[in-house]
Amino acid sequence: MYARDHGVIATPIGMLRVEGDDSQLVAVRIGNSGTPARGSAAAVRAAAEQLEQWFAGERRHFDLTLAPMTTQRGAILRQGLVDIGYGQTLSYGALARLLGSSPRAIGQLCARNPFPIVVPCHRVLGAGGALGQYSGGDGPETKSWLLDHERHITGDTLL
Repeated sequence: MYARDHGVIATPIGMLRVEGDDSQLVAVRIGNSGTPARGSAAAVRAAAEQLEQWFAGERRHFDLTLAPMTTQRGAILRQGLVDIGYGQTLSYGALARLLGSSPRAIGQLCARNPFPIVVPCHRVLGAGGALGQYSGGDGPETKSWLLDHERHITGDTLL
């Protein structure tokens, strides 16, 4: 990657900053300050557009090239997060069992996720449906908003 570009979009959970270049997205950051700006790099513009569609309820899946994980195992775990369907949730333990991992590893994956919303770590809950932590924006309040948004769009009363 040569020159990193960024865009800033206004959302109901605050400003989102998307970073990348023409070929890939490298980060999505919730709760940043700044003036809305589109950015010029292709991956940044695509991410901004798709995130705006997600917030408008017009998109449930993202089609973006993300910076690769540093290990094959990390890529498998990240794909496990991506595979949790829109409006669905899994516990850390249930996702760990599906992926042959540990709940602690899933928690660390979520905490270090550079692509919140795009890689939907907000869909991972604690045991018994406990909201748990969230590393983006206002933490659990932001996580709750994201889950409620998906529930509203799908018409589901329970996640």
